[in-house]
Amino acid sequence: MSQPPYQNQSGPGNFPPGGPGNNYPPGGPGNNYPQGGYNAPMDRGMITTGLEFGGYKIVRYLGVVRGLTVRSRSVLGNIGAGFQSLVGGKITIYVELCEHAREEAFNLMMQHASQVGANAIVGMRYDANEVADGITEVLAYGTAVVVQPDKR
Repeated sequence: MSQPPYQNQSGPGNFPPGGPGNNYPPGGPGNNYPQGGYNAPMDRGMITTGLEFGGYKIVRYLGVVRGLTVRSRSVLGNIGAGFQSLVGGKITIYVELCEHAREEAFNLMMQHASQVGANAIVGMRYDANEVADGITEVLAYGTAVVVQPDKR
């Protein structure tokens, strides 16, 4: 069941109790929330393209998080790729560029999720668009959530 964003005294926001800058979760030892906090490193295993995690329940939705990078290949890289395309097969120069761009966008998305206090991301997706000739943006996005082990 989803929860509305946390309402603090200054108006609506996506902050858990305690607000930004305070360690999440509130309440100290013995609470039922997973370890973490604002800017705590996120476990890559807690990111899924699915909408839920087996063995965990979502206790708070924190909103959409994203990571964006814009990349281009150098003139020399384009020439090298041109030669590879003449021979046919896998164009390793472009594969490497795409892998680096996706990894950078993914890492930026994880940083954004940590900044809002999430310990997991559901519904993760990638998107890519050409913004100019030879220049591509890569976007990684998903919904930042707080999960805890499901005791059922």
